[in-house]
Amino acid sequence: MDPSVTEIQRANPASDCEVIAQLANSIWREHYTPIIGKEQVLYMLNKYQSAQAIQEQIQEGKTYFIIRYGTSEVGYLSCYEREGSLFLSKLYVSSQYRGKGIGKKAMQFVEQQAKELGCARIALTVNKNNLNSIQAYKKMGFKTIKPVVLDIGKGFVMDDFYMERETKG
Repeated sequence: MDPSVTEIQRANPASDCEVIAQLANSIWREHYTPIIGKEQVLYMLNKYQSAQAIQEQIQEGKTYFIIRYGTSEVGYLSCYEREGSLFLSKLYVSSQYRGKGIGKKAMQFVEQQAKELGCARIALTVNKNNLNSIQAYKKMGFKTIKPVVLDIGKGFVMDDFYMERETKG
């Protein structure tokens, strides 16, 4: 893949939150419904990935980025510094754009963000049943550290693995 076709830009809180929320709505419904069910997907989209929720997260210090492939908005990521690590809170790419090296380019971008912030590690959580993502993260050098179960309200839990890896170079 020609790396110049993928662009990752910091989201503008005034104009990009709705775009990210629309991407989340499409990606999450397709990807997570078989894993956690429709009701939990809808609850989490509303609680964490609505335009208002994204704007609030940005105001709290979390950073969002939009991923473009050519002229299309195809995904997004969010990260923030936490306990000496860069925590990768979100990395999502629309299904029709997977397999084009976009995720790899996004992880290189995250690596660069970690270095700029002086973080020695990149950490993330991933649903225990999200097997393809777990496999992809392991290929990138992430190791499973521990299980994490978090009550998110309304009878729903996030049942994840906490994974991390050292920054490279």
